Amino acid sequence: MFRQIRTIAFYTFIEALRNHLVWLIFAVALIAIGLSGFLNELAITESRQIQIALIAAFSRFAAVFLIATFVVTSMVRESNDKGLELILALPLPRAGYLLGKLLGFGTLALVPTLLFGALAWIFSPLAQAALWTVSLLCELWLVAAFSLLCVLTFSQVMTALSAVMAFYLAARSVSAFQLIGQDFAGNHSLSQDVISTVINVIAAVLPHFDQFTRTEWLVYQSGNWSNLPAILAQSAIFLALITGAALFDLYRKNI
Repeated sequence: MFRQIRTIAFYTFIEALRNHLVWLIFAVALIAIGLSGFLNELAITESRQIQIALIAAFSRFAAVFLIATFVVTSMVRESNDKGLELILALPLPRAGYLLGKLLGFGTLALVPTLLFGALAWIFSPLAQAALWTVSLLCELWLVAAFSLLCVLTFSQVMTALSAVMAFYLAARSVSAFQLIGQDFAGNHSLSQDVISTVINVIAAVLPHFDQFTRTEWLVYQSGNWSNLPAILAQSAIFLALITGAALFDLYRKNI
């Protein structure tokens, strides 16, 4: 089955190349450089830090959006073209198909990761840029897996994309949610206790993307490789959970 998984992953990656996604990623990198250079000229103080911060933030969000959009539109197009039914008519287990897609999307995530990581290296020390790059790759893998889960669940481009963006923004705001929960926990009314509990539950079931790919690593060189094990552990746990949910959803479908 591993050979079949590799084949599906290979053609998934080839589809991205044929759709000129790589050229779009390069265009985003050029836009980031142009915008940061423009702000660098406008800034009176800390122009270098502003330039790096813009490149990091813009590159991270652009990479997430591009990967999520490609995963969703690719899967919806394949479903509309009856490609999924054709593939599953072959002697290939559904798990093999799903894992092949995940491997293909994960390989595709290397393209923006390496490009934007090289761009970060131009403006920051190698160690900080490397930590930022590895963290970005983990973040993109989780976004790609969740996008696949959403498109299998909702089957509509806008609904799936909206769910992915809501998931991503919520995961980036986990710390803010927890602070709000702590404020509510300091009071003793029943409604505020309930709100605090709900917020803590939400924070517990989301990856802490606010700990991933942090801009200050590049701006102030504050990154530490001791942060990486927690990032890798979160990535492994949530990737396994999301993949399991996607497998459950795929196997229950009547295709």
